[in-house]
Amino acid sequence: MFSAKVRGKSTGMTRHGHILPVFLVALVTLVATAPTLWAIPFSKTKIIIEVNATDGDAGIQIFVDAAGWTRLEVFDPNGQKILDVSGSGSVGMQGVTELFFESAEPSFEELPLDELLARFPEGQYTFVGMTVDGQALTGKATLTHNIPDGPVIVSPQEDAAVDPNNAVISWNSVTTPAGIKIVGYQVIVAREKPTLRVFSVDVSSTTTSVTVPPEFMEPKTAYKYEVLAIEAGGNQTISERQFKTR
Repeated sequence: MFSAKVRGKSTGMTRHGHILPVFLVALVTLVATAPTLWAIPFSKTKIIIEVNATDGDAGIQIFVDAAGWTRLEVFDPNGQKILDVSGSGSVGMQGVTELFFESAEPSFEELPLDELLARFPEGQYTFVGMTVDGQALTGKATLTHNIPDGPVIVSPQEDAAVDPNNAVISWNSVTTPAGIKIVGYQVIVAREKPTLRVFSVDVSSTTTSVTVPPEFMEPKTAYKYEVLAIEAGGNQTISERQFKTR
């Protein structure tokens, strides 16, 4: 580190000596902020919390989308880098578009929810990156700690025997905790054997039942299903069950 003083015999030189440091500060500020001035926005940036009310665990999900990027960094509201991804070799030359990942989801016994929330504070997360041709990318996403309770499933109950031609999944509207704003639900039904087959549908916040298409169902088959409550900030909570068809 060093310091410099500008001295002169005339008033004019003293005046210029004061201007020079101001000019340097402005120049450094411009260089530091310039990349965001001409950066291309990511097509989509998202960070949410997903809780599994049945299993008692939670994790973070991040999604980005842009055309042909090769570098991605994500910073939390405190400026701490939490993700650093780069493509190399053939992937670096080709570029990436969509990227989705979810963190590990330790049980609440291993990592209580309040400790997870402390790791990922509420606020604006900053996404920066670079395209394969060297252009800057930028984006923002807001994470909240507004987490809905898990939907209370009405039917079918655990291990119930269900008519494959009339498989109706129903649940109670989620209204807790107080002040939560549910924007929709997602229902996912999966047959895991002999091969994985999945039915998924998004429904409105006022819908509380879904009929699984009969053509998806098979007799004497085991199914797992989930009902997700999604709040306005994107956070979601899952309740899950399983049933078998008659």
